[in-house]
Amino acid sequence: MNLSVAEAALPAAEPVMRRPSLAGRTRAGLAEALAEIGVPEKERRMRVGQLWNWIYHYGVRDFAEMTTIGKGLRAQLAEHFTLDLPEVTAEQVSTDGTRKWLLRMAPTGPRDRGAEIECVYIPEVDRGTLCVSSQVGCTLTCTFCHTGTQRLVRNLTTEEIVTQLMVARERLGDFPNRSAPEGAFVPNDGGRFISNIVFMGMGEPLYNFDGVRDAIGVISDDQGLSLGRRRITVSTSGVVPQIGPLGGEMGTMLAISLHAVRDELRNELVPLNKKYPIKDLLEACRNYPGLSNAKRITFEYVMLKGVNDSDAEARELVRLLKGIPAKINLIPFNPWPGTRYECSDWERIERFSEIVFKAGYASPVRTPRGRDILAACGQLKSETEKLSARARLMLEQDEAETAPAQH
Repeated sequence: MNLSVAEAALPAAEPVMRRPSLAGRTRAGLAEALAEIGVPEKERRMRVGQLWNWIYHYGVRDFAEMTTIGKGLRAQLAEHFTLDLPEVTAEQVSTDGTRKWLLRMAPTGPRDRGAEIECVYIPEVDRGTLCVSSQVGCTLTCTFCHTGTQRLVRNLTTEEIVTQLMVARERLGDFPNRSAPEGAFVPNDGGRFISNIVFMGMGEPLYNFDGVRDAIGVISDDQGLSLGRRRITVSTSGVVPQIGPLGGEMGTMLAISLHAVRDELRNELVPLNKKYPIKDLLEACRNYPGLSNAKRITFEYVMLKGVNDSDAEARELVRLLKGIPAKINLIPFNPWPGTRYECSDWERIERFSEIVFKAGYASPVRTPRGRDILAACGQLKSETEKLSARARLMLEQDEAETAPAQH
Protein backbone atom coordinates (compact mmCIF):
# COMPACT_ATOMS: atom_id res chain seq x y z
CA MET A 1 0.00 0.00 0.00
CA ASN A 2 1.47 3.29 -1.05
CA LEU A 3 0.66 6.32 1.01
CA SER A 4 0.97 10.01 0.51
CA VAL A 5 2.34 13.22 1.94
CA ALA A 6 1.43 16.85 2.10
CA GLU A 7 3.99 19.21 3.53
CA ALA A 8 3.64 22.94 4.05
CA ALA A 9 5.94 25.65 5.38
CA LEU A 10 4.68 28.46 7.52
CA PRO A 11 5.61 32.06 6.78
CA ALA A 12 8.76 33.33 8.44
CA ALA A 13 8.26 33.40 12.20
CA GLU A 14 10.18 33.56 15.41
CA PRO A 15 11.45 30.13 16.57
CA VAL A 16 9.07 28.38 18.94
CA MET A 17 10.75 26.35 21.67
CA ARG A 18 9.06 22.97 21.95
CA ARG A 19 9.70 20.38 24.58
CA PRO A 20 10.77 17.15 22.86
CA SER A 21 8.53 14.11 23.18
CA LEU A 22 9.72 10.83 24.69
CA ALA A 23 7.12 8.84 22.72
CA GLY A 24 8.70 6.53 20.18
CA ARG A 25 12.19 6.61 21.64
CA THR A 26 14.41 3.58 21.99
CA ARG A 27 15.69 2.51 25.41
CA ALA A 28 18.96 4.26 24.59
CA GLY A 29 17.01 7.39 23.68
CA LEU A 30 15.16 7.34 27.01
CA ALA A 31 18.45 6.87 28.86
CA GLU A 32 19.86 9.93 27.07
CA ALA A 33 16.81 11.96 28.12
CA LEU A 34 17.29 10.93 31.74
CA ALA A 35 20.97 11.86 31.56
CA GLU A 36 19.99 15.31 30.28
CA ILE A 37 18.01 16.05 33.44
CA GLY A 38 20.67 14.70 35.79
CA VAL A 39 19.39 11.23 36.69
CA PRO A 40 22.41 9.29 38.04
CA GLU A 41 23.81 6.66 35.70
CA LYS A 42 23.33 3.83 38.22
CA GLU A 43 19.62 4.67 38.39
CA ARG A 44 18.90 5.09 34.69
CA ARG A 45 18.31 1.46 33.73
CA MET A 46 15.57 1.10 36.31
CA ARG A 47 13.98 4.42 35.30
CA VAL A 48 14.12 3.49 31.62
CA GLY A 49 12.24 0.28 32.43
CA GLN A 50 9.58 2.25 34.28
CA LEU A 51 9.16 4.79 31.49
CA TRP A 52 9.08 2.02 28.90
CA ASN A 53 6.24 0.22 30.67
CA TRP A 54 4.14 3.36 31.09
CA ILE A 55 4.72 4.72 27.59
CA TYR A 56 4.49 1.55 25.52
CA HIS A 57 2.45 -0.96 27.51
CA TYR A 58 -0.08 1.42 29.05
CA GLY A 59 0.15 4.24 26.52
CA VAL A 60 0.01 7.03 29.11
CA ARG A 61 0.14 10.62 27.86
CA ASP A 62 0.81 12.38 31.14
CA PHE A 63 3.83 11.92 33.40
CA ALA A 64 1.54 12.45 36.41
CA GLU A 65 -0.01 9.02 35.71
CA MET A 66 3.33 7.23 36.20
CA THR A 67 2.65 6.29 39.81
CA THR A 68 5.70 4.03 40.20
CA ILE A 69 7.98 7.03 39.63
CA GLY A 70 8.53 9.57 42.41
CA LYS A 71 6.77 12.94 42.20
CA GLY A 72 10.04 14.83 41.99
CA LEU A 73 11.26 12.97 38.90
CA ARG A 74 7.80 13.15 37.32
CA ALA A 75 7.89 16.92 37.71
CA GLN A 76 11.36 17.06 36.16
CA LEU A 77 10.25 14.98 33.22
CA ALA A 78 7.17 17.14 32.66
CA GLU A 79 9.28 20.29 32.79
CA HIS A 80 11.66 19.13 30.06
CA PHE A 81 9.69 16.66 27.93
CA THR A 82 6.22 15.70 26.69
CA LEU A 83 4.57 12.43 25.69
CA ASP A 84 2.98 13.99 22.61
CA LEU A 85 2.08 11.86 19.59
CA PRO A 86 1.69 13.10 16.01
CA GLU A 87 -1.47 15.14 15.54
CA VAL A 88 -4.43 13.46 13.83
CA THR A 89 -5.50 16.20 11.42
CA ALA A 90 -8.11 14.09 9.60
CA GLU A 91 -9.74 10.69 9.95
CA GLN A 92 -11.79 8.87 7.34
CA VAL A 93 -13.74 5.64 7.74
CA SER A 94 -14.58 3.36 4.84
CA THR A 95 -17.79 1.39 4.53
CA ASP A 96 -15.64 -1.75 4.88
CA GLY A 97 -14.19 -0.58 8.22
CA THR A 98 -10.83 0.59 6.89
CA ARG A 99 -9.62 3.71 8.70
CA LYS A 100 -7.24 6.29 7.33
CA TRP A 101 -5.52 8.86 9.51
CA LEU A 102 -3.71 11.93 8.26
CA LEU A 103 -0.93 12.53 10.79
CA ARG A 104 1.08 15.69 11.20
CA MET A 105 4.56 15.19 12.59
CA ALA A 106 6.20 17.66 14.96
CA PRO A 107 7.90 20.55 13.13
CA THR A 108 11.61 20.14 12.49
CA GLY A 109 12.28 23.89 12.52
CA PRO A 110 10.64 27.28 13.05
CA ARG A 111 9.49 27.57 9.42
CA ASP A 112 8.18 24.00 9.23
CA ARG A 113 4.50 23.29 9.71
CA GLY A 114 5.27 19.61 10.03
CA ALA A 115 5.22 16.84 7.45
CA GLU A 116 1.92 15.03 6.99
CA ILE A 117 1.71 11.32 6.26
CA GLU A 118 -1.12 8.81 6.09
CA CYS A 119 -1.50 5.66 8.14
CA VAL A 120 -4.16 3.02 7.37
CA TYR A 121 -5.82 0.45 9.64
CA ILE A 122 -7.41 -2.55 7.92
CA PRO A 123 -9.68 -4.72 10.11
CA GLU A 124 -10.23 -8.33 9.05
CA VAL A 125 -11.97 -11.33 10.59
CA ASP A 126 -8.81 -12.84 12.06
CA ARG A 127 -6.50 -9.84 12.33
CA GLY A 128 -6.09 -6.09 12.30
CA THR A 129 -3.32 -4.77 10.07
CA LEU A 130 -1.68 -1.36 10.30
CA CYS A 131 0.08 -0.03 7.20
CA VAL A 132 2.85 2.42 8.12
CA SER A 133 5.21 4.71 6.21
CA SER A 134 8.98 4.91 6.46
CA GLN A 135 9.72 8.04 4.42
CA VAL A 136 8.17 11.41 3.64
CA GLY A 137 7.74 11.02 -0.11
CA CYS A 138 9.59 8.40 -2.11
CA THR A 139 12.85 8.23 -4.00
CA LEU A 140 11.54 5.57 -6.38
CA THR A 141 9.53 6.35 -9.52
CA CYS A 142 7.42 3.23 -10.05
CA THR A 143 5.17 4.19 -12.95
CA PHE A 144 2.02 2.43 -11.68
CA CYS A 145 2.23 4.05 -8.23
CA HIS A 146 0.88 7.49 -7.41
CA THR A 147 3.42 7.92 -4.60
CA GLY A 148 6.14 7.54 -7.23
CA THR A 149 5.18 10.96 -8.61
CA GLN A 150 6.23 12.62 -5.34
CA ARG A 151 9.70 13.78 -4.47
CA LEU A 152 11.51 12.36 -1.47
CA VAL A 153 11.49 14.91 1.35
CA ARG A 154 13.25 12.96 4.09
CA ASN A 155 13.36 9.73 6.06
CA LEU A 156 11.00 9.38 8.98
CA THR A 157 12.75 9.09 12.32
CA THR A 158 12.50 6.01 14.50
CA GLU A 159 10.13 7.95 16.77
CA GLU A 160 7.91 8.98 13.85
CA ILE A 161 7.56 5.37 12.72
CA VAL A 162 6.84 3.99 16.20
CA THR A 163 4.29 6.68 17.01
CA GLN A 164 2.18 5.75 13.98
CA LEU A 165 1.38 2.53 15.86
CA MET A 166 0.83 4.44 19.10
CA VAL A 167 -1.62 6.83 17.46
CA ALA A 168 -3.53 3.94 15.93
CA ARG A 169 -3.72 2.08 19.25
CA GLU A 170 -4.98 5.19 20.97
CA ARG A 171 -7.58 5.84 18.27
CA LEU A 172 -8.76 2.24 18.56
CA GLY A 173 -8.84 2.15 22.35
CA ASP A 174 -6.17 -0.52 22.11
CA PHE A 175 -4.06 0.29 25.18
CA PRO A 176 -4.96 -1.66 28.37
CA ASN A 177 -6.90 0.06 31.14
CA ARG A 178 -7.29 3.25 29.15
CA SER A 179 -10.47 4.84 27.88
CA ALA A 180 -10.62 5.46 24.17
CA PRO A 181 -10.89 9.12 23.12
CA GLU A 182 -14.22 10.47 21.98
CA GLY A 183 -15.04 9.23 18.50
CA ALA A 184 -12.58 6.34 18.63
CA PHE A 185 -13.40 2.99 17.05
CA VAL A 186 -13.43 0.24 19.69
CA PRO A 187 -14.00 -3.31 18.41
CA ASN A 188 -15.93 -5.46 20.87
CA ASP A 189 -14.44 -8.88 20.21
CA GLY A 190 -11.63 -8.63 22.77
CA GLY A 191 -7.86 -8.63 22.48
CA ARG A 192 -5.56 -6.05 21.00
CA PHE A 193 -6.91 -4.92 17.69
CA ILE A 194 -3.66 -4.30 15.80
CA SER A 195 -2.12 -7.73 15.38
CA ASN A 196 0.08 -7.09 12.33
CA ILE A 197 2.16 -4.27 10.86
CA VAL A 198 3.18 -3.89 7.23
CA PHE A 199 5.80 -1.42 6.04
CA MET A 200 3.93 -0.91 2.80
CA GLY A 201 3.18 2.77 3.15
CA MET A 202 5.01 5.64 1.60
CA GLY A 203 8.69 5.26 0.93
CA GLU A 204 11.22 2.47 0.49
CA PRO A 205 11.90 1.00 3.96
CA LEU A 206 15.34 -0.31 3.05
CA TYR A 207 16.48 3.19 2.14
CA ASN A 208 15.74 4.12 5.77
CA PHE A 209 17.36 0.99 7.15
CA ASP A 210 18.55 2.30 10.52
CA GLY A 211 15.30 4.10 11.31
CA VAL A 212 13.18 1.08 10.38
CA ARG A 213 15.47 -1.35 12.26
CA ASP A 214 15.34 0.69 15.46
CA ALA A 215 11.57 1.20 15.16
CA ILE A 216 11.04 -2.54 14.81
CA GLY A 217 13.16 -3.02 17.93
CA VAL A 218 10.76 -0.80 19.89
CA ILE A 219 7.61 -2.23 18.33
CA SER A 220 8.60 -5.85 18.94
CA ASP A 221 9.86 -5.44 22.52
CA ASP A 222 7.79 -7.84 24.63
CA GLN A 223 7.67 -5.46 27.59
CA GLY A 224 5.95 -2.73 25.61
CA LEU A 225 4.10 -2.69 22.30
CA SER A 226 4.75 -6.44 22.00
CA LEU A 227 4.21 -7.18 18.31
CA GLY A 228 6.24 -10.25 17.37
CA ARG A 229 8.63 -9.93 14.44
CA ARG A 230 6.78 -12.69 12.61
CA ARG A 231 3.80 -10.31 12.58
CA ILE A 232 5.82 -7.49 11.00
CA THR A 233 6.33 -7.44 7.24
CA VAL A 234 8.79 -5.16 5.49
CA SER A 235 8.09 -4.60 1.80
CA THR A 236 10.84 -3.57 -0.59
CA SER A 237 10.96 -2.76 -4.28
CA GLY A 238 14.25 -4.63 -4.40
CA VAL A 239 17.15 -2.93 -2.60
CA VAL A 240 19.23 -6.07 -2.97
CA PRO A 241 22.21 -5.24 -0.69
CA GLN A 242 19.92 -4.61 2.29
CA ILE A 243 17.72 -7.71 1.98
CA GLY A 244 20.20 -10.00 3.79
CA PRO A 245 20.81 -7.48 6.61
CA LEU A 246 17.04 -7.04 6.95
CA GLY A 247 16.64 -10.72 7.75
CA GLY A 248 19.78 -10.88 9.87
CA GLU A 249 19.18 -7.77 11.98
CA MET A 250 15.39 -7.48 12.02
CA GLY A 251 14.13 -11.02 11.48
CA THR A 252 10.82 -9.85 10.04
CA MET A 253 8.75 -11.24 7.25
CA LEU A 254 9.75 -10.05 3.78
CA ALA A 255 7.60 -8.86 0.89
CA ILE A 256 8.93 -8.08 -2.59
CA SER A 257 7.19 -5.67 -4.96
CA LEU A 258 7.89 -7.73 -8.08
CA HIS A 259 5.14 -6.84 -10.63
CA ALA A 260 6.93 -8.21 -13.70
CA VAL A 261 8.78 -11.32 -14.84
CA ARG A 262 10.98 -9.71 -17.50
CA ASP A 263 13.71 -7.15 -16.86
CA GLU A 264 12.58 -5.05 -19.83
CA LEU A 265 9.10 -4.57 -18.36
CA ARG A 266 10.22 -4.32 -14.72
CA ASN A 267 12.71 -1.61 -15.73
CA GLU A 268 9.66 0.42 -16.77
CA LEU A 269 7.35 -0.45 -13.88
CA VAL A 270 10.00 -0.47 -11.13
CA PRO A 271 13.01 1.54 -12.39
CA LEU A 272 15.11 0.31 -9.44
CA ASN A 273 15.31 -2.91 -11.46
CA LYS A 274 17.90 -1.25 -13.73
CA LYS A 275 20.26 -1.27 -10.75
CA TYR A 276 19.18 -4.57 -9.21
CA PRO A 277 17.74 -6.86 -11.94
CA ILE A 278 15.38 -9.74 -11.32
CA LYS A 279 18.13 -12.39 -11.24
CA ASP A 280 20.01 -10.58 -8.46
CA LEU A 281 16.81 -9.85 -6.56
CA LEU A 282 15.68 -13.47 -6.56
CA GLU A 283 19.14 -14.67 -5.53
CA ALA A 284 18.95 -12.38 -2.49
CA CYS A 285 15.53 -13.83 -1.73
CA ARG A 286 16.84 -17.40 -1.88
CA ASN A 287 19.48 -16.44 0.68
CA TYR A 288 17.12 -14.56 3.00
CA PRO A 289 17.97 -15.52 6.62
CA GLY A 290 15.45 -17.85 8.19
CA LEU A 291 13.63 -18.57 4.93
CA SER A 292 11.44 -21.68 5.23
CA ASN A 293 7.97 -22.96 4.45
CA ALA A 294 6.90 -21.45 7.75
CA LYS A 295 8.55 -18.13 6.88
CA ARG A 296 7.73 -17.58 3.25
CA ILE A 297 8.45 -14.50 1.18
CA THR A 298 5.42 -12.67 -0.20
CA PHE A 299 5.77 -11.54 -3.81
CA GLU A 300 3.44 -8.68 -4.65
CA TYR A 301 2.20 -8.53 -8.22
CA VAL A 302 -0.09 -5.70 -9.34
CA MET A 303 -2.44 -6.77 -12.13
CA LEU A 304 -2.20 -4.37 -15.10
CA LYS A 305 -4.47 -4.97 -18.06
CA GLY A 306 -2.58 -6.06 -21.15
CA VAL A 307 0.76 -5.29 -19.51
CA ASN A 308 1.77 -8.15 -17.18
CA ASP A 309 -1.29 -10.40 -16.88
CA SER A 310 -0.95 -13.05 -19.62
CA ASP A 311 -0.91 -16.82 -19.11
CA ALA A 312 2.69 -16.87 -20.32
CA GLU A 313 3.70 -14.38 -17.64
CA ALA A 314 1.94 -16.44 -14.96
CA ARG A 315 3.91 -19.51 -16.03
CA GLU A 316 7.17 -17.53 -16.12
CA LEU A 317 6.46 -16.24 -12.62
CA VAL A 318 6.16 -19.81 -11.39
CA ARG A 319 9.42 -20.73 -13.11
CA LEU A 320 11.30 -17.78 -11.63
CA LEU A 321 10.20 -18.53 -8.07
CA LYS A 322 11.00 -22.25 -8.19
CA GLY A 323 12.72 -23.29 -4.98
CA ILE A 324 11.75 -20.18 -3.01
CA PRO A 325 9.20 -20.73 -0.21
CA ALA A 326 6.73 -18.09 -1.31
CA LYS A 327 3.21 -16.90 -1.71
CA ILE A 328 2.13 -14.60 -4.53
CA ASN A 329 -0.15 -11.73 -3.61
CA LEU A 330 -2.11 -10.60 -6.68
CA ILE A 331 -3.18 -6.96 -6.35
CA PRO A 332 -5.94 -5.51 -8.55
CA PHE A 333 -4.64 -2.15 -9.80
CA ASN A 334 -6.28 0.87 -8.17
CA PRO A 335 -6.52 3.69 -10.73
CA TRP A 336 -5.46 7.22 -9.86
CA PRO A 337 -5.82 10.50 -11.78
CA GLY A 338 -3.50 10.64 -14.77
CA THR A 339 -2.39 7.01 -14.80
CA ARG A 340 -2.05 5.24 -18.13
CA TYR A 341 -2.75 1.82 -16.66
CA GLU A 342 -6.00 -0.10 -16.18
CA CYS A 343 -6.84 -2.96 -13.85
CA SER A 344 -6.92 -6.42 -15.40
CA ASP A 345 -10.38 -7.88 -15.97
CA TRP A 346 -11.55 -10.09 -13.13
CA GLU A 347 -11.66 -13.19 -15.35
CA ARG A 348 -8.02 -12.57 -16.33
CA ILE A 349 -6.98 -12.18 -12.67
CA GLU A 350 -8.73 -15.46 -11.80
CA ARG A 351 -7.04 -17.26 -14.69
CA PHE A 352 -3.61 -15.92 -13.65
CA SER A 353 -4.26 -16.99 -10.06
CA GLU A 354 -5.35 -20.45 -11.17
CA ILE A 355 -2.10 -21.06 -13.06
CA VAL A 356 -0.02 -19.99 -10.06
CA PHE A 357 -2.13 -22.01 -7.62
CA LYS A 358 -1.92 -25.20 -9.69
CA ALA A 359 1.86 -24.85 -9.62
CA GLY A 360 1.74 -25.14 -5.83
CA TYR A 361 1.84 -21.50 -4.72
CA ALA A 362 -0.74 -19.74 -2.62
CA SER A 363 -2.01 -16.92 -4.82
CA PRO A 364 -4.60 -14.88 -2.96
CA VAL A 365 -6.14 -11.92 -4.74
CA ARG A 366 -5.95 -8.95 -2.40
CA THR A 367 -9.41 -7.54 -1.82
CA PRO A 368 -9.29 -3.78 -2.42
CA ARG A 369 -9.96 -2.03 0.87
CA GLY A 370 -10.93 1.56 1.54
CA ARG A 371 -11.50 2.52 -2.08
CA ASP A 372 -14.37 4.82 -1.13
CA ILE A 373 -12.00 6.92 1.00
CA LEU A 374 -9.10 6.54 -1.45
CA ALA A 375 -7.17 4.43 1.04
CA ALA A 376 -6.43 1.57 -1.35
CA CYS A 377 -2.98 0.85 -2.75
CA GLY A 378 -1.58 3.74 -4.76
CA GLN A 379 -4.59 6.05 -4.49
CA LEU A 380 -3.67 8.31 -1.64
CA LYS A 381 -1.49 11.17 -2.86
CA SER A 382 -4.12 13.42 -4.35
CA GLU A 383 -6.56 12.76 -1.52
CA THR A 384 -4.10 13.96 1.08
CA GLU A 385 -3.64 17.17 -0.85
CA LYS A 386 -7.43 17.53 -1.03
CA LEU A 387 -7.76 16.80 2.66
CA SER A 388 -5.22 19.43 3.56
CA ALA A 389 -6.87 22.04 1.35
CA ARG A 390 -10.33 21.09 2.59
CA ALA A 391 -9.21 21.24 6.22
CA ARG A 392 -7.77 24.72 5.70
CA LEU A 393 -10.98 25.89 3.99
CA MET A 394 -13.15 24.52 6.81
CA LEU A 395 -10.94 26.20 9.40
CA GLU A 396 -11.22 29.52 7.57
CA GLN A 397 -15.00 29.13 7.38
CA ASP A 398 -15.24 28.26 11.09
CA GLU A 399 -13.13 31.26 12.02
CA ALA A 400 -15.29 33.53 9.87
CA GLU A 401 -18.50 32.19 11.44
CA THR A 402 -17.24 32.53 15.02
CA ALA A 403 -15.49 35.89 14.66
CA PRO A 404 -17.18 38.75 16.56
CA ALA A 405 -19.26 41.07 14.38
CA GLN A 406 -17.53 44.28 13.39
CA HIS A 407 -19.50 47.52 14.01
